[in-house]
Amino acid sequence: MKKVILLFTACAFSTVVAVAQKPALTKKEKKAGWHLLFDGKTTNGWKAANGKPFPEKGWVIKDYTLQTDPASGHGGDIITDTKYTDFELSLDFRVTKGANSGIKYYLLPNSSLGLEFQVIDDLNHPDAKLGMNGNRTQASLYDLITASASKENKPVGEWNQARIVSKGTHVEHWLNGVKVVEFERGSDAFKALVAASKYKNIKGFSEVTETPILLQEHGDEVAFRNIKIKAL
Repeated sequence: MKKVILLFTACAFSTVVAVAQKPALTKKEKKAGWHLLFDGKTTNGWKAANGKPFPEKGWVIKDYTLQTDPASGHGGDIITDTKYTDFELSLDFRVTKGANSGIKYYLLPNSSLGLEFQVIDDLNHPDAKLGMNGNRTQASLYDLITASASKENKPVGEWNQARIVSKGTHVEHWLNGVKVVEFERGSDAFKALVAASKYKNIKGFSEVTETPILLQEHGDEVAFRNIKIKAL
């Protein structure tokens, strides 16, 4: 996998001043089974969502963060090389004004379609106002379930922590330490939500049992860091 040069330069996130930290796991995290999905320096462990090598444009590594880079072109979504069944995923994300992205899982084979932890600027991106009852806002299960604690959402330019916990059919979304979405895949209630959503005609949607983790490149500048996962 190719190495991307670290750039310590001003960007759309420059209004936030912080010391960049290389990703690392504590002894306690290692003992608990966590491992890093991003080493802060290379794209090792990641590839394009279509299975090709990591995109040569659309993404960049800066200050130990993995960022979308729309100025360089459209690179498309990226996925992990490894697939997961029961897992706990944790990462930090930061959006610029008007940005839209997402963290996806339980993807259909050879597709970017799957369940999505919405990553978005609720105030300035129009998609946050679409869907039903706010189900396209920050940390929501995109187009299906509205996140219950939008007050936990940090302002544009600040870091939020996302956590996705999936065990069997039970799935949870957490935002900054607060559980904001909870559901049972395959339940009658969940099937009804899918039937009323944009996914209603997609055969097998959300029914896969093994998945890579996907980070979405939606044409806006978004940053990810401290990306780690543990099998459950």
